[in-house]
Amino acid sequence: MSRSLAVGILAIVTIASGCRDLTDLDPAAGHIRVVCTTGQVGDMLEHIGGEHVAVRTLMGPGVDPHLYKATPGDIRLLKSAKAIFYNGLHLEGRLAEVLEKLSDRKPTYAVIAEIEHSAPERLRHAPEFPTSYDPHVWFDVGLWADCADYATRKLMEVDPAHAADYRRNGDAYVATLRALDQETRRRLAEIPRSQRVLVTAHDAFGYFGRAYDVEVHGLQGISTADEADLGAINDLVRLLVERHVKAVFIETSVPSKNIRSLIQGCEAAGHPLVLGGELYSDAMGAVGTPEGTFTGMIKHNVDQIVRALQGGS
Repeated sequence: MSRSLAVGILAIVTIASGCRDLTDLDPAAGHIRVVCTTGQVGDMLEHIGGEHVAVRTLMGPGVDPHLYKATPGDIRLLKSAKAIFYNGLHLEGRLAEVLEKLSDRKPTYAVIAEIEHSAPERLRHAPEFPTSYDPHVWFDVGLWADCADYATRKLMEVDPAHAADYRRNGDAYVATLRALDQETRRRLAEIPRSQRVLVTAHDAFGYFGRAYDVEVHGLQGISTADEADLGAINDLVRLLVERHVKAVFIETSVPSKNIRSLIQGCEAAGHPLVLGGELYSDAMGAVGTPEGTFTGMIKHNVDQIVRALQGGS
C-alpha cells in the first residue's frame, strides 16, 4: 500500500471514529447538526446541547490543533453543520482560515470571543508573540465556565425552539465547572509552594499556573511548531536541580524527546528527576474514558501533578 493511500485511509477512519455520523441524523427529529474543532469545545457543546444536538468533533485524542490541516472530509462536515463552534485565538492554526470563510455563510463561533472583545485583560499574552493571546484558555476552569455560558447563549440563538433546554443544560454545566475550579485550587494547594513547579513539553499551562498559583515552564513555546533549543533545556536543568523539583511531565499530543533530555541532564548533574506522568494538554483522552471528558481530563492532570510533585508513587 502506498504511503499516500495509507494516510488517506487513516484520515477517513479518524473522522469516522468521532461521534455520531451527521448524515445519519434527521433534522426533523430535532437534532441540530453542530461541528466543533477540539475535544474540549465538543464536550462543552454536548453538555449544553443534550438530546437536541448531534456534535461532531474534528480533532480526536492525541491530535495537535496547532499543526492540524483540514481534510476534504472536514470541509464537508463543516459545510453540513447548522452551526460551528471552535476555540479561537489561533489555536486551530491553518483551519482558522476555513472557519473565517464559513462564518459568512453560517453561525460560526469562537467560544472565547466574548472575553476577547469585552474583557481582554483576562487573557494571557503569548510570551513569544506580544500582540497575540495564549489560546489555552480551558486550563483556567473558571474562564472556561464563562466560555460555556457564551456558547449556551449562541446555541439558544441558533435554535430558539429549544432555548429553555439549552439554558438549563448550560447552567448545570457552568455550575459543574465552577465546582471543578474550586476543587482544582484546593488540590494544588496541597503541594508545598516551593515544589509547585510544573515543567511540560510546551507552554500550554500558562492559564493553569496563573489561576492556581503554579510556577509553569514549557520547553517549547505556545505553538508546538516552535522548537526547544539546547539553551532552554540547559536552563531548565539548572532550575530543576537548584529547586530540587521531583518530577516533570510529558503531554499526550506532543513528542516526549525533549522532556526525556531534561531527565537525562538532571541525572548527569546528580539530581534524581522522574517522569511524573502524562498530561492532557491540547487534546483530551479517548472517547468513552473519564479522560475523554473535559472534567475527567482536568481531574486526571491534577491527580498526576499532585502525586508526582509531592513525591508519591
